[in-house]
Amino acid sequence: MLELKAEPLTPEAFAPFGDVIDTRTADWFPINAGRTRRYHDLARVETLGNEARAVISIFVSQPVEIPLELDFLERHPLGSQAFMPLHEERFVIVVAPPGEQIDSAEVRAFVTDGRQGVNYRAGTWHAIQSVLEREGEFLVVDRGGEGSNCDEHPLAVSVTF
Repeated sequence: MLELKAEPLTPEAFAPFGDVIDTRTADWFPINAGRTRRYHDLARVETLGNEARAVISIFVSQPVEIPLELDFLERHPLGSQAFMPLHEERFVIVVAPPGEQIDSAEVRAFVTDGRQGVNYRAGTWHAIQSVLEREGEFLVVDRGGEGSNCDEHPLAVSVTF
């Protein structure tokens, strides 16, 4: 079993896998007569393949226990997948670079601070949604359209802090 220690999520550490979505570190400009700050273009939405389109969903996830025990990672080869917590839910992220196989030496684990979201690039291997402490609601932006867009790869992983 691969044993990982989750590290704090930072844009630099997560860059090989996608984008960290965090208004605290992003530029903004005023809109709506100066009443609204727009944090623009925080992550790149990827939609690949026939009749692909971006879709917005809400996921409601039950909390996991630590150590987090996983037996597979999944990927979405035809599009990115973004998760943004709606109520400052912390969650664990387990990722590996895109490719047909997963090199256990390249698997990483992160933990968010509750205000950060992530956008997995197309093909990035990742764990299922793993919210901590309490039920979590997440705004999810990913790909809809034709084609199979979810692959699973068996991998035993244990994550602690």
